[in-house]
Amino acid sequence: MTDKNNRIPFDEDNYTHNINRDNERKLDRRGFMKTLVGAAGVFAVSSLPWGAVAAKELLGLGNKEYPHQKIADLNAVAIGDAVEFHFPGEHDSALLIRLGDEKFVAYQNACTHLRCPVFWVKDKNEMICPCHHGKFDVETGAPTAGPPRRPLPEIEVEVKDGAIFAVRVKRYEA
Repeated sequence: MTDKNNRIPFDEDNYTHNINRDNERKLDRRGFMKTLVGAAGVFAVSSLPWGAVAAKELLGLGNKEYPHQKIADLNAVAIGDAVEFHFPGEHDSALLIRLGDEKFVAYQNACTHLRCPVFWVKDKNEMICPCHHGKFDVETGAPTAGPPRRPLPEIEVEVKDGAIFAVRVKRYEA
């Protein structure tokens, strides 16, 4: 809105046409990009401690050993039976299966697809995840059917003094 002389028809000091006129260019494109780069830098620096923790865990040599935990007495588990237990923590569900006189396998009891519980079906001699029909080989923990692509994390067991103990969780080998 200008008059014939190309003048603004009101005083420059009258800010009613644009209340924030002095501040309207505070965040232009360059300022926005500086803010964006600064925020990305803060995020990158703040994630370094978590990367260090992950690297430390991945570079740990060998399998991590936990305090040995008694699962069951040897004579309490018949061949073909399974026993549920918690290892290494109280919220980590696991499954021990006795395959022979002196052959035991144990796995963490969470499907590697979406962490649904895995069940031992004795009469079919297979481990199944009912959520998406996943199946796992009882000897190796490797997936044999369904969407899971990684084997179940194996738990090493040890028989000592007439009892079965959970010793460590084996590292996943790609």
